[in-house]
Amino acid sequence: MNGKGYAADYVKVAVIADPQIMDKTSLRLPSKSLALEFVQFYTDLFMRRAFFSSILPFKPEVILFLGDYFDGVKSSMEVCLFWIWQAFPDEITWQESLSRLKHMFGLNTEEIHSTVKVYHLPGNHDIGYATLQSHKPEVVRRYEKEFGSRNYQFMVGKVEFVAIDAQTVDANQEGSVASATWNFVSNVSSDRQLHPRVLLSHIPLYRRDWTDCGPHRGSPIINQRIRHNIYDKEVSYQNYITEESSNQLLNLIRPDLTCLADNMQHTLGTISWQQGNLYPSFMLLSARKTSLSDTSLPEEAVLTRLCFLPMQTHIYIWYIVLFVLTILSLLLWPTSGLSFCHHQFDDMVECVRKLINIYRDGTKEKNEDENYEYEMIWGADGSMHLVKKVLAQPVTRTNNIGPVEGNAVMRATAKKSVNQLTEVCLSMETNADSEVDPKKLPPRASKSKAKMVIQRFVRTFRMLILIAAVNVPLYMMFLFKDWIDK
Repeated sequence: MNGKGYAADYVKVAVIADPQIMDKTSLRLPSKSLALEFVQFYTDLFMRRAFFSSILPFKPEVILFLGDYFDGVKSSMEVCLFWIWQAFPDEITWQESLSRLKHMFGLNTEEIHSTVKVYHLPGNHDIGYATLQSHKPEVVRRYEKEFGSRNYQFMVGKVEFVAIDAQTVDANQEGSVASATWNFVSNVSSDRQLHPRVLLSHIPLYRRDWTDCGPHRGSPIINQRIRHNIYDKEVSYQNYITEESSNQLLNLIRPDLTCLADNMQHTLGTISWQQGNLYPSFMLLSARKTSLSDTSLPEEAVLTRLCFLPMQTHIYIWYIVLFVLTILSLLLWPTSGLSFCHHQFDDMVECVRKLINIYRDGTKEKNEDENYEYEMIWGADGSMHLVKKVLAQPVTRTNNIGPVEGNAVMRATAKKSVNQLTEVCLSMETNADSEVDPKKLPPRASKSKAKMVIQRFVRTFRMLILIAAVNVPLYMMFLFKDWIDK
């Protein structure tokens, strides 16, 4: 991260959290409704653009998802067990969301399968909390069939990653839901730790209430909340792992870094712009390829960088503002156009045009020979010579000849041209300096206000059609360029 030579010692990892693909349970809209299809399309499009335009250009070797791929369960629905079952997506809805997830992040393309390793972490919106897992085990089996085990470990370079199903950590210790996770943690603890470890958990570890979460948090502080089902006392909702379980995880796994999701902005924010977060984000993580030397610092094993995406909500608001301004401009634009320097410019153009016509159609210059006469003189040897002699022109005053000064004569044609030029320029100056008195103008035909308003709207509608005819095809071309698989 700090130079090409330094970055060559690390494996690039892209970390993505909380896509929460919207379905009919997200906004309680009817299935296949136009409003739901519209919201789904633009939400998916934003994340697809973010992945292919902002994440893949970094050329990550590993992509890590921190859970909540779907949006099937809302926290407000998790009080009642029956309501959870009704709210959780059925098989058809889940398969549709899974297909959208693969298309959105290119998981079904050869480029991702051949060059990038992808790891998944379960979230509470994917498999629910302990109370749902204990009553509907088919939800867990459905997840594991598609994404693999919920608790596992893997190596990236010389860094060990430990992924756990955080939704079961605080479950009833006597039940089978929690035992699978804690047995895995015990096995990891018994292994000899030869490399730095990173703990991956969807639910954040415990922190005291009102603890500041740093400058990048985009929402108010969220304090500890945990709910239990009234029937089996299993966890039906929690936003932090309890203090006891957090300490036990840290003591057994001994991680050098914890990557957490959930709550949108605790450690890594959601990549979606539809989850109440104005600043979608993802994380770039670098894991060292070689073992640390004795002089290296422990924090050099793993480097992180939080990256923010454009504020899509503000972009759409700006689109709406521009559309409103366009409508107002078309409605209020004068029918005769702008009148700034309109008359002065027209007069100047007319003057230039008349000057060109005068010099183009004027009389030709008088031949020089017309001012002389030739006299024949015979020499002594009998030869003849022509001698040029100035022709004497009498000075006369006629109606066609202008005033005479000395030997200069103003011809009638020149006088006519000068008079025309003078009249044109004087006419221009007079029109430029004079102000039009509205009272002296001829009366205009009165039009009803209703007719004027209708004409304005018709003209605005025509202009909108013209603008749309140019911009809509371009917009659709760029839109589907980002949406269609390459």
